[in-house]
Amino acid sequence: MADVAVVGSGPNGLAAAVVMARAGLDVHLYEAAATIGGGTRTTELIEPGYRHDVCSAVHPMALASPFFRAFELERRVELRVPEVQHGTPLDIGGAALAYQSLGRTAMGLGADGNAYKRLMAPLLDRLGGVVDFTANQLLRVPRDPIAAVRFGLATLDQGTPLWGRRFREEAAPALLTGVMAHAVSALPSLSATGAGLLLGVLAHAGGWVIPVGGSASIAAAMADDLTAHGGTIHTGESVNSLNQVRPAQATLLDVAPPTLARLGGSEIPDRYRRALETFRFGNAACKVDFILSGPVPWLAPGLGKAGTVHVGGSRASIAEAENLVAMGKHPAEPYVLVSQPSLVDGSRAPEGRHILWTYCHVPAGSDVDMAEAVTSRIERYAPGFRDVVVASKTTTAAELSRYNENYVGGDFSAGLVDMRGLLQRPVVSNVPWRTPMNGVYLCSSSTPPGPGVTGMPGYLAAKHALKDIFRAQVPGLGLGL
Repeated sequence: MADVAVVGSGPNGLAAAVVMARAGLDVHLYEAAATIGGGTRTTELIEPGYRHDVCSAVHPMALASPFFRAFELERRVELRVPEVQHGTPLDIGGAALAYQSLGRTAMGLGADGNAYKRLMAPLLDRLGGVVDFTANQLLRVPRDPIAAVRFGLATLDQGTPLWGRRFREEAAPALLTGVMAHAVSALPSLSATGAGLLLGVLAHAGGWVIPVGGSASIAAAMADDLTAHGGTIHTGESVNSLNQVRPAQATLLDVAPPTLARLGGSEIPDRYRRALETFRFGNAACKVDFILSGPVPWLAPGLGKAGTVHVGGSRASIAEAENLVAMGKHPAEPYVLVSQPSLVDGSRAPEGRHILWTYCHVPAGSDVDMAEAVTSRIERYAPGFRDVVVASKTTTAAELSRYNENYVGGDFSAGLVDMRGLLQRPVVSNVPWRTPMNGVYLCSSSTPPGPGVTGMPGYLAAKHALKDIFRAQVPGLGLGL
């Protein structure tokens, strides 16, 4: 039997498996679906020849995640950096655009350019410390206290109802709010602001990259490394009990807390079981994929060069849409995340055609098809958009939940992203990846540092499993090792 069993082949399960296999252990990875990848799958959703990312499409953490840096992801996968990292079309006309250059971004933000720069520059100057503080576990002493203090002050500046006092015009706050709204949270909030500031500063560092061939390229790179170091991948094989993977010395589970409760059965102590069964999930997404006969006809020219567009208008409009979702309602004018990967990766669609990846936020468990609302919202800032739509496919929140058991109710963050949810994930502990069951670790996005394609929950769980069970350190992960 294997030394290590990993259940679930999302980016965190794959990261955990890679670390354990690199340590010289016999690793078996189990995936219930026919293909690996979890949130990093790419497939022909609508028609042959058009490759759509099923979940994640753009990767702000690909160049910043400590795991991906050690793994040397950029040497394994071709990562394209758009000219414009992200943008927000404005109701007053034009758009707020974020470039890799902080200076160039500030120049385009009018009277608020310097205010935006003063907010972001201190974080960019200590980027390593900011990433370390946010990409690990919050219940520890920061390695760079100055970075942690700067990040905390910036979060307080933009995370309360006083968030508008820094700015005088519409562009800069709209640009920031478009990024903060990734967190699927009421706005303003400290948790959403923290997530937004991290993503925002990464746009001015390595950029928000798009992998050639789709997000599946990231999963494939990790799978290749795993098998190259002796690991075995089992697809189409559901694990319904921990007894199925025993007597593995270590079991790492890339699953949601309710699934862990089910797998552990009577072995789980009552107190821990209650924490798993009452773990709080957040609201959800309705995803709409499109095939287009040409690029999106944005009114603001710069948006045509953006890897990501946050469609929502002003700060107030974006906040209104997100707050309606927080109240359990479906906004008539939702905040919509948009990406057109085929602008930088011609392999995604036949020549002259494009794919478009979009989603909006909806209440948990929603079965409402938001395709018309999404289309209308884009049409508002890109007149003629309907004319370039060839085909579309909607994945409701309920369908997203059925697609991936970790996305309870369609919550792709695998847990509510508020301050309590960031600390109690799924329990308040210095080592939340370790469970009360001997040799069993939780390594999904329901553990710190939380959502996003970072590999860090898997990396951190594997780090503790190596130390606890095998008395070993994390091995080198780079191509040269």
